[in-house]
Amino acid sequence: MQYNGFRRNSDWIKRPIPTPLFKLQPFAFSMMLRSPERRKPSQCTLIGPSSYGSTRIELSHSAIHYAISRNRAIKGGLLSRYSHILLDHDGVLVDTEPLYFQATQECVAKLGVNLQLSEYLALMAHGKNAWELARRRGVNGREIAQARHRRNLRYRELLDTEPIDIDGVEDTLAMLARSYHLAIVTTALAEDFELIHRHRNIVKAVDFVLTREHYELSKPHPDPYLAALDRYKIDPRVALAVEDSQRGLRAAIAADLDCAVVHNTFTSAQDLSAATYHIEHLSDLSSCILDPPRRQI
Repeated sequence: MQYNGFRRNSDWIKRPIPTPLFKLQPFAFSMMLRSPERRKPSQCTLIGPSSYGSTRIELSHSAIHYAISRNRAIKGGLLSRYSHILLDHDGVLVDTEPLYFQATQECVAKLGVNLQLSEYLALMAHGKNAWELARRRGVNGREIAQARHRRNLRYRELLDTEPIDIDGVEDTLAMLARSYHLAIVTTALAEDFELIHRHRNIVKAVDFVLTREHYELSKPHPDPYLAALDRYKIDPRVALAVEDSQRGLRAAIAADLDCAVVHNTFTSAQDLSAATYHIEHLSDLSSCILDPPRRQI
């Protein structure tokens, strides 16, 4: 069953008025007090936790539910500000981006384009691609389509022969899945995605996967993340995007999502300063979410 977009897996969320509110941390109470529903007629009275003294606070049901919708109950009542985690795929869950670049570089070279990594990353940040460089050289659409097809075949060959696993990813996802809704939001083609996960267990931890075929415009447009939010029927404020590139970060911000950027050597030269959080490894995500630093104003 669903309740405000969340699974009813906590006893106190099942009740009309959550009773063990003394367990909530000050952050949860601050979320209630900032609720846009706070000014509605009060329907219940709460006694604040010990850190607030014996404060008497009157709030409506909807204000409480707003707080719940901004937080997910975990570990004995400690609340996180997020309930859903929307994960990028390439570079976050598997180390495939260098292989995609290699395949593209090899195939675009046959069209007379000497593609450098810095140029590729600059194009990627703005949602463009190396084939546009070929068009500027006068290469016709048919030749470009054939080269793209060769690139896709070469990329799949590399996926089959090169190591792409990132240490700790499967264990981290299994741990996060016990407390959060997880989804993968990727620009990968479905065929490539299925090849990558043919012998991996990553997908078992997520609720669903959105590949390139599931939305109209790719990152940095917000369409992929908006599709995920619509699928979950949730407000962007309760979800956290996890990315490794400027293109993905721009897509998350355009969808009004907070975003944690995982360090990736391949994309580290891009401008990722707009991220809500910066983490070294995906395994750092849990501490980032459980005790999030305050965003700089």
